[in-house]
Amino acid sequence: MKLSDIKHFLVGKAKNPFDPGIFRRISLVALLAWVGLGADGLSSSCYGPEQAYLGLNGSGFLVVYLAIAVALTIAIISLSYSQIIEEFPLGGGGYTVATKLISPSAGVVAGSALIVDYVLTIAISVASGVDAIFSFLSPQFQSYKVISCILGVSILIILNLRGVKESITILLPIFAIFVITHIIMIGSALFQHSAALTAFVLDSVPQTRTMVQSTGIWAMLFILLKAYTHGAGTFTGIEAVSNALPTLSEPRVQTGKKTMLYMAVSLALVSGFILLFYGLFQVVVSEGKTLNATLFERIVQTWNTPFGQWLVILTLFSEAALLFVAAQAGFIDGPRVMSNMALDQWMPRRFTHLNERLTISNGILFMGLGSIAIVLLTKGSVAFLVVLYSINVFITFSLSQLGMCRYWLQVRGQNNKWFSKFMINSTGFLLTTSVLLVLIAFKFSEGGWLTLLITGGVIAVAVIIKQHYLSTKRALKRLDDILTNIPRLENLQPIPEKVLPEESTAVLLVSGYNGFGIHMFFSVEKLFPKIFKRIVFVSVGELDIGRFKGVSEVENLRANTESDMKKYVQMANDFGFYAEYRYDVSVDTIEMLVTLSNQIHKEYPRSVFFSSKLVFKDENIFTQILHNETALRIQRRLALENKQTVVMPIRVY
Repeated sequence: MKLSDIKHFLVGKAKNPFDPGIFRRISLVALLAWVGLGADGLSSSCYGPEQAYLGLNGSGFLVVYLAIAVALTIAIISLSYSQIIEEFPLGGGGYTVATKLISPSAGVVAGSALIVDYVLTIAISVASGVDAIFSFLSPQFQSYKVISCILGVSILIILNLRGVKESITILLPIFAIFVITHIIMIGSALFQHSAALTAFVLDSVPQTRTMVQSTGIWAMLFILLKAYTHGAGTFTGIEAVSNALPTLSEPRVQTGKKTMLYMAVSLALVSGFILLFYGLFQVVVSEGKTLNATLFERIVQTWNTPFGQWLVILTLFSEAALLFVAAQAGFIDGPRVMSNMALDQWMPRRFTHLNERLTISNGILFMGLGSIAIVLLTKGSVAFLVVLYSINVFITFSLSQLGMCRYWLQVRGQNNKWFSKFMINSTGFLLTTSVLLVLIAFKFSEGGWLTLLITGGVIAVAVIIKQHYLSTKRALKRLDDILTNIPRLENLQPIPEKVLPEESTAVLLVSGYNGFGIHMFFSVEKLFPKIFKRIVFVSVGELDIGRFKGVSEVENLRANTESDMKKYVQMANDFGFYAEYRYDVSVDTIEMLVTLSNQIHKEYPRSVFFSSKLVFKDENIFTQILHNETALRIQRRLALENKQTVVMPIRVY
């Protein structure tokens, strides 16, 4: 079996980016978006409410206020992000909002925080799922937990390399089982214990008065606040819809708002009722069991039928499996955040590239390998991962809300509803900022410092990358300014109308009309004076994540690429050379350049191919990562096919 056959078996065959219906086929309707993005939020009901309830330290009646606080928080954050979706129809995640509405510096902080948070999302989701599965097995299997986590992440990497929609479709049955089993459990508890639940809620008022009288209101509020922050992981994933808006089906704004509604309602109901039932059934910690497992057993114990126990097992299994589905949010949104930052040169350019399946493969691999590193670092400990988790998402929440507040103040004379919208986002800002500060205070010494340290490291690397790209851009701009303004030479020989195919041909592989390509044109003539009778300019418009937004964008890229090629031909003609051009558009630039080169070599057998490469004074692995090795890779491919290729160095000072 060939390597290509194995690759197609694992990730599928290539998709055609020029198919008019491709965007419809790879985009997500609201239901699938709810599965892929909402699973992150819903899965947090497997551990978020538990952590919050345990933080009450036995004051079970306070769970009523906790459930209300959780529901209100979800409502406020979801509503404020729905406004972000309206104002940023092409994608308004924390990075985009903070960059455009506050500053690029705020944007890189929000983007870096999101990247780390999505890596942690994958790590904690898979580790929690493995924990849940291993709770059904004997203790002797515990030593295989870390390797199981790595295997789980590896499977998800392969699924996502096949495509976002394909991976979600495969995982859809798991999500459906989770929703159905939890509806049955919660509905059954409500039907059987509605009177008791009402009494429990009402009794919380006199019990609160008693506690205030005995310990003081500040002591009670401290307990509530600590429990609330312990369960802050419940709110992660809400921002995922605004980040992933470009992957949704048209009309994207309506699809995004509908997905946000599904996510908010389902998360608020499941988390809120689970919290209330913890208090109603006075659930306590039982060794080897989650609180949810104990709760579900209490709910079905009066059924007097074996079906109840089987339903408990199925429900717990669906929770374990959904945790794996929840990792999808990290694989969907993490690469997109990285690609947006790469377009702004905070991240290596390669994170904007699409593979033949039209997925951001480099970003998917980075998120997967990053989560594996976190699992190895923490040994798959969910308790420790929970400490690391949720701080970063509130950094992004706060910056996004602050940006929107500034926006509404700026457009207050143009929007009649600005004040009501401002109040929603300002409420969201005050809430999320307060939670962020409390989270840092409570979690810093427990391990939260590590999250902030890693995030600070990502920010530092992003700044270094940005500075490198800016300095390189300045150097190349000087080259552009010099070479694009060279006057035409006088007294040139007339340009021949036609050159025979057997004449010597210089094929210049260029990218856009710039000093880079012009420098190569003059260098070829300087090194090989009057050798080549024909010059063929070749370029491939790179269809990356910044361009792959619709059929019109693809056609614009094609038109711009051809326009640049015509400029090169005109320039060569101005200097007395016969010239032609070839071009195309592709997600795989190297493969398409090789294809075009082979076609030209068939047509003109005496062709020599020229490409160019930046050469830095201090060449190292850093510059190799930040700048592609297209020239060297093409040289290798063509050399293996006995085609002469010359790489022209361009020094960068």
